[in-house]
Amino acid sequence: MQELGTGEAVVRAKAIYDYGQTAIFASQADPRLHMVLYVPPTAADGRKLDLLVAVHGTGRTSAIDFRDGFAEFGLYNDCAILCPIFPVGVLGDGARSGYKFLEEGDIRYDQVVLAMVAEMADKYRQDWSKFAMFGFSGGGHFVHRFTILHPEKLWAASIGAPGSVTLLDPTRDWWVGIRDLEARFGKAFRPEDLAKVPVHMIVGDADLETWEITHKPGGKYYMDGANDAGKTRPERLAALASSFRKAGVDVTFDRVPGVSHDRMKVLGHVKTFLAKVLEGRRAK
Repeated sequence: MQELGTGEAVVRAKAIYDYGQTAIFASQADPRLHMVLYVPPTAADGRKLDLLVAVHGTGRTSAIDFRDGFAEFGLYNDCAILCPIFPVGVLGDGARSGYKFLEEGDIRYDQVVLAMVAEMADKYRQDWSKFAMFGFSGGGHFVHRFTILHPEKLWAASIGAPGSVTLLDPTRDWWVGIRDLEARFGKAFRPEDLAKVPVHMIVGDADLETWEITHKPGGKYYMDGANDAGKTRPERLAALASSFRKAGVDVTFDRVPGVSHDRMKVLGHVKTFLAKVLEGRRAK
């Protein structure tokens, strides 16, 4: 399609591609990485919005599921939804899991997300200096590690069913613990900032398969203590909740009866949590 000039065609194109369920955009900070959004059309008239960043799992297709699954929530709660897309094998090696640990080769995924948020805040003329973040499965990996490293950027975090967790353990190195956090990422752990973030953790009580989450010697992310937080996702998330609570964090923990590893069946609980936090945030 030919790029359009000025006038009515430009207005129509923006309405189609920039508002509502948007086109997929390349990140200006790193065009290898992309994003898709839901932006309530009222933003075109200058309405101020909050922001939820929703992070996909290993299959990546949940970026679209989350964009669409949170669209109605965003419309009625004045909240834009930004879903990063981190392709499999972005470095040409077929790797699936690099983003979950925040860094992969020359990519710092946490910094790219911050750049995406800043880019879209400028595009839509919004103040998104703080935002909420949700992720499920591989996205749950990313979200809890982002929250540990950048708590001052978040007004809420919802962590769904990560396969492996980083505990706030100062005696073990990343990714099992946080002893070398500052040396690795150039930023010290600040428990006082983390304690200010309302945190939600959610997992199905039938999410018990372990084939994908058990680290074995020789694996890329295997290290001493890799499986110590528990065997299953519910056990590992409970260990993360305990670790966060010991650091003074207010954790809401949902263990959903009868649900296995199904991202769409937890969204209702996530929306309830976020709506409650938004209500309190806007009442201040």
